[in-house]
Amino acid sequence: MMTHTFVVLAYKESRYLENCIQSVLNQEFKSDVVIATSTRNDFIERIANKYHLDIIDNPNPGKGIGYDFDFARTCVHSDLVTIAHQDDVYDPTYSKEVVSHFEKYKDATILFTDYYELRNGKRVYKNTNLKIKRIMLMPLHNKKLSNHKIIKRLPLSLGDPICCPAVTFSQKNLKVDKLFACHMKCDVDWNAWEIASKIKGRFVFINQPLMGHRIHEESTTTEIIEDNNRSKEDYEIFRRFWIVPIAKLLTKLYSNSEKSNEV
Repeated sequence: MMTHTFVVLAYKESRYLENCIQSVLNQEFKSDVVIATSTRNDFIERIANKYHLDIIDNPNPGKGIGYDFDFARTCVHSDLVTIAHQDDVYDPTYSKEVVSHFEKYKDATILFTDYYELRNGKRVYKNTNLKIKRIMLMPLHNKKLSNHKIIKRLPLSLGDPICCPAVTFSQKNLKVDKLFACHMKCDVDWNAWEIASKIKGRFVFINQPLMGHRIHEESTTTEIIEDNNRSKEDYEIFRRFWIVPIAKLLTKLYSNSEKSNEV
């Protein structure tokens, strides 16, 4: 039987952690759930005990967010793994849809759903940022072609339209220990998708908004956008697809578009 695990990546004391855990426990397909952390504390232990969840401690904390993500991705041995960000929530059908799509497309390296934003306690399904990302993902609507390298890389050549917490990983098909770990701080996930796009296998996009990504003042995404290194990292990845003048132009345009993450 296909196995799927939510690895809830917990950091310090997030007031949204319990909501995240409740959402992943409330799946129609009963996934396994564990907590991974580099910052074990009484708050995390209290919630873990309340829901009878195991805590897996990162043996190498402090190396960076990419290393934390790779640890969370590889600390369990199920067929499929979703790194659940502590601030986000998952609709009850998320696991069921991911597992059923993987059973149909067993060569998938990553599977990911559409998403909505959580802003000030409300679900936002439509805004400029979401609309642009959905347009960028249109090449992946045709699943018969989504195993071709050019189709996987086309959306990534214009930015990062893939929402990291919406992604589920097939460890067997990825066959890479260090997918996220890198020198970057801002574009760790975009860099990971670029690496994955060169690995044999299919990107499976499930065109349904089945999880909520929270946008708030304390989120990692919001903090990162305020960092001056963002444009440097954007440019580095754009150069993997484009010549210098186009890469510079796209970097400038992309920087402006990401301001919509501000609360």
